Amino acid sequence: MLLILSIGARLAWTYVLPNGANFVDLHVYVGGAAALDRPGTLYDYVYADQTPDFPLPFTYPPFAAVVFYPLHLLPFGLVAFLWSIGIMAALYGVVRVSQGLLTDTEGSRRVAMLWTAVGIWTEPLRSTFDYGQVNVLLVLAILLAVRSTRWWLSGLLVGLAAGIKLTPAVSGLYFAGARRWATAVFSAVVFFATIGVSMLVIGQQARFYFTDLLGDARRVGPIGTSFNQSWRGGISRILGHDAGYGPVVLAGIAVTALLAVLAWRAIGGADDRLGAIVIVSLFGLLLSPISWTHHWVWLIPLMIWLLHGPLRAQRGARVLGWGWLALTLIGVPWLLSFAQPTIWEISRPWYLAWAGLIYIVATLATLGWIASRGGRRSRVPSPRPCP
Repeated sequence: MLLILSIGARLAWTYVLPNGANFVDLHVYVGGAAALDRPGTLYDYVYADQTPDFPLPFTYPPFAAVVFYPLHLLPFGLVAFLWSIGIMAALYGVVRVSQGLLTDTEGSRRVAMLWTAVGIWTEPLRSTFDYGQVNVLLVLAILLAVRSTRWWLSGLLVGLAAGIKLTPAVSGLYFAGARRWATAVFSAVVFFATIGVSMLVIGQQARFYFTDLLGDARRVGPIGTSFNQSWRGGISRILGHDAGYGPVVLAGIAVTALLAVLAWRAIGGADDRLGAIVIVSLFGLLLSPISWTHHWVWLIPLMIWLLHGPLRAQRGARVLGWGWLALTLIGVPWLLSFAQPTIWEISRPWYLAWAGLIYIVATLATLGWIASRGGRRSRVPSPRPCP
């Protein structure tokens, strides 16, 4: 019943309130894909109908345009509605697979429905619904890849996900750390195959993306906005200008990498599959030049791991789990966005700049706690799958 009420409330929020959702990113997916009908225009496309201060370009790999191409053949209203329903279904899938990775069983469906009902209202999911983002589907694909014992299926899922959006590629660190070499290699093969398909279908625009656009974070969006919860975004807000990958940002990434390695070892590496992929993903979020709040869908599996996983009996796990839930339900970066004059202005008062480190600091605290306490388990983790 709670899940039904939550879904109904979310749909009412979207379709009844005047500014319930604008689906701007979904517009970019669909509009960019439609640009394939006009050769040579994919990366000239922008959507500005609802974002005049920031005309949104198509910033994704060319394979994403190929995948999304059929969507432009349908009425956008239908696409948006089905997309919202799909996000909810994918969120439930994320919860269920997370449960399975913890116990090698399906776990409680009631608990899964509760997490889904609550998860819909966390900040990563709120922004996902508002913009029509794809990240929940990508997180589900990576979790399914971790769960699968078939190297070719795991590699296929990771490679396709990275072909649609580059961020899932960081999961390759998990498969390398788990010594699932066949999966790691095949995922790279599939990813390069997506590039090959893009070259065949799109041609010069595909080459243009990988030779000229890749790595240009400024094209993706404003580095300094509070919605960017990466090291580069956080340090830029403190310094008052784009810090790039300067010494301070690199130092932060190095500290995160060290804590991630220690946390990985503390939980027994890939023997704890959910914990391990979450650790890798948290590192990836802080490493990336831009990690919008909707990229932080990985906080749902993290909270499940903290509150239901092998460390659940420890007070620290409960404090962190409930703390993350409070942070995401409140939406601190969203609240801070009201204090910035525009999304483009990086400089701000010191207290707002430091407050903008909220997800970064919470991630460091989480990794640090896992690293220091991970050896104390309440039960044996699930066995590692074959490569």
